[in-house]
Amino acid sequence: MGAREACGVVGAYSSRGVDVTPKILKGLEALQHRGQESWGIAVDSKPVFRKMGLAFNWYNYAQELAGYKGPSGIGHVRYSTKGRSNLDNAQPVQIGSEFSIAHNGTIVNAEQIAQAVSGVYKGKCGTDTKAAGYRLLQILREENDWFYAFERLSKELVGSYSFVILNRRGEVFAVRDPRGYRPLCLGVHQKSRTYVVASESCALSAIDAEFLRDIEPGEMVRLGGKQRGLESFRFAPKQETAYCSFEYTYFAHPSSKINGISVYGARKKVGRTLAKRHRMRGDVVIPVPDSARPAALGYSVESGIPMDEGLMKDRYRRKGSIRSFIEPRQSGREEVVKRIIPIREVIEKKEVIVVDDSVVRGTSSKIIVDSLKKAGAKKVRMVVTFPPISHPCYMGVDFPSREELLAHEVANGDNSIPTIAKKVGKAIGVEEFYYNDIDGLSQAIGLPKSSMCFACINGDYSKLGIDPGFRTKKEMKA
Repeated sequence: MGAREACGVVGAYSSRGVDVTPKILKGLEALQHRGQESWGIAVDSKPVFRKMGLAFNWYNYAQELAGYKGPSGIGHVRYSTKGRSNLDNAQPVQIGSEFSIAHNGTIVNAEQIAQAVSGVYKGKCGTDTKAAGYRLLQILREENDWFYAFERLSKELVGSYSFVILNRRGEVFAVRDPRGYRPLCLGVHQKSRTYVVASESCALSAIDAEFLRDIEPGEMVRLGGKQRGLESFRFAPKQETAYCSFEYTYFAHPSSKINGISVYGARKKVGRTLAKRHRMRGDVVIPVPDSARPAALGYSVESGIPMDEGLMKDRYRRKGSIRSFIEPRQSGREEVVKRIIPIREVIEKKEVIVVDDSVVRGTSSKIIVDSLKKAGAKKVRMVVTFPPISHPCYMGVDFPSREELLAHEVANGDNSIPTIAKKVGKAIGVEEFYYNDIDGLSQAIGLPKSSMCFACINGDYSKLGIDPGFRTKKEMKA
């Protein structure tokens, strides 16, 4: 099976018939941090519009997009966790003449779903989104009811998903998996009476829409239909949630509120927690831009060591606004990190405490540490807001294979955090290195441990319902 994604999705429906395309495009811009490989939109009675690159570039296609107007539509920005980055894997995906669909998450049993749809779709289901879409179409033709069709489909799907769907009647559906792995929220733009669903609340803010609530895990919402408004249907019974803990430290936008928690507030509190647990000597606290900035501020406030901007992204270059972690290739990730420029006046002849959100492969951290030392830092110490990542993610984040994960590589069977931290610190070249742990992360976020997913940390995939089995890097990207 090809590409599976952890991305950003938007859907909108105006009961007053106002064109929603501008709102969808602005929403995708606001979700650019969730995906930067391709983008696309679908509006009623038009072919799906998809392009490679950043959603910010939609202005370059203004003439083509001029005909894409309608009172309802969906949009998508893509970040691939598996598969190749190409236009064939971009979304939304058109499913026959019935509907288009966009997806944030990973369907673990996509190969099985693809086999079941051979009677409906004769081609190759290159993505889990396409496989799930054609299976939904197959069931829909039997049920003739969207809610009950998805209820049946949900019993077959294993994995994480937040779907947005636009059908040929102009109705928009938003669906969140029963565990709530990936975020999804609902808002309304009062002036145009437009209901909006989006991966994060920052997309609602970008279009001046009012945040109403999170879509509940196991809930399907319809925008439009006979009610010309909002309908809700629970397709799965309530169960223990598995909110992604990595959303709070890295993936989500700091201005967003996810599952009732302020992302900015959680990151700042994580920094304070780390300062209480790991007091280090230093002259200045500096964040690795950009997601670690609130945590660095929290560490500075709690420790009393001043924070300064010792590392700056060169935003005037071609990849200045790109996030390194979600670049699909290692060479691309390294190129982005090398464009992070040390400010010599801040770090020269000083003992520097670096605050970062995570260490995954370790190459980016080593590049940053080397650049700080070349710029004159006397000593470099580092603290990381997320615990050691030792296991792959099968729920929609690009921790693809154990062989690529530095914490797993250095552990050599000893999985205690202090041991891993000491070895990782040596590998990236710092004088001291500390990780957060699950307890510290949970306390700072403000959610019980039982409500979140920590599979990439502890290898516990029980909430997924299956043992996914570990694959090599080559297998994951096939």
